[in-house]
Amino acid sequence: MIIIHFFIENISIRVHSLKFLLVRLIKEEFGYDDAFNYHTETDFDAALSKYFPNGIDVYLDNVGGEMLEAALNHVNKHAKVPLCGMISGYNKVWTEREGVRNLLNLIGKEVNMQGFMVGSYLHRLGDFATEMESHLKQGKIGYSKLKIFHGIETFLESLGSLFTSSNVGKVVIQVK
Repeated sequence: MIIIHFFIENISIRVHSLKFLLVRLIKEEFGYDDAFNYHTETDFDAALSKYFPNGIDVYLDNVGGEMLEAALNHVNKHAKVPLCGMISGYNKVWTEREGVRNLLNLIGKEVNMQGFMVGSYLHRLGDFATEMESHLKQGKIGYSKLKIFHGIETFLESLGSLFTSSNVGKVVIQVK
């Protein structure tokens, strides 16, 4: 799996679940400034220092655990940390989950960390679609590749692909 970061005026965002060979694809096709394979990095703090020496202003988290803890060591003053998932702990009882021990960093650097659930923003879906369509037409954003599974009987295989990093982009099940 890859942790992908990019900076737009010093904004860093992390995304998980891509294989090592995709680092070049992520940088060249998707336009990210940098990416690294977190399976080959033994020290996340050192990796973040190497790839993002100016710190992190925005850290989008879907995984949690030790990578979140490392990222909080590198946040800049007034950074934003939207939490959209904690997949590293979903299948563990709470006593087995990794804890984030450096939340004190949030206070001293006045960091805003907030959880988000897409269902809370469904009332804005129309505005979002209009804005994204405009960005797509202007070339400001692109879209990711789709991996299409055919038939409801492929559900388990498609779900498994999310956890084994065998997909690039979105997973879609086509049901007829």
